[in-house]
Amino acid sequence: QAQLVESGGGLVQPGGSLRLSCAASGLTLDYYSVAWFRQAPGKEREGVSCISSVGDNTNYADSVKGRFTISRDSAKNTVYLQMNNLKREDTAAYYCTAGAVCAGVGVRPNDYWGQGTQVNVAS
Repeated sequence: QAQLVESGGGLVQPGGSLRLSCAASGLTLDYYSVAWFRQAPGKEREGVSCISSVGDNTNYADSVKGRFTISRDSAKNTVYLQMNNLKREDTAAYYCTAGAVCAGVGVRPNDYWGQGTQVNVAS
């Protein structure tokens, strides 16, 4: 059964860094575009970044541009989200999703979803 599993979340101080992982089983991520979303309590889901299946082109939301980097490791069948200079407003549950193509910072369609990993940015 194909699934995505996120990890790497935790508690970090403002200005700190975290690297989130989206590991796949039962599917080869190289064949998919992969996006990261986040959702904070009481807020709508927000697209963060997408990496395309062809050419590894990347897109970022304006709120994270210059601070976050999305990448993939084919050997590990994993997509990463490196998050630097974290801000309190980055606090959210982060989810990865895989689909055919990037549509802005999302994917279309959303074929697979992970269960999420929580990121808390606080002093």
